[in-house]
Amino acid sequence: MQPLGRFFQVTETLDVKKYFLDIDKIERYPISFVIKSEASIADLKAQLKRGAEKQYGVKAVVDKYMACIEEVINIEVLQERFRKAVKDGHLKGIIAEIVLQSKVEFNYEDEE
Repeated sequence: MQPLGRFFQVTETLDVKKYFLDIDKIERYPISFVIKSEASIADLKAQLKRGAEKQYGVKAVVDKYMACIEEVINIEVLQERFRKAVKDGHLKGIIAEIVLQSKVEFNYEDEE
């Protein structure tokens, strides 16, 4: 069964075990990682691959996990996308979505 949308995982770490555990949880469906880092996308992917090679040592296993990483998004990419969204007039909608998702995360309901 294939999900209807994309999977995202937000993290501050480059711990390969955590990344691959997330991939395993969703049965190796492609996942995008948002990494709180100013390192380049190429550097982040290279660090992940080196960590995977160190962890697993089997090229086929490493390749299979790396193929599940749909996209790596760093701080620079987030800032670019946010500026474009604001320029395109989506700021109100973005803020409303952040508020909604925060309420869901913290199980908060308005008492209106």
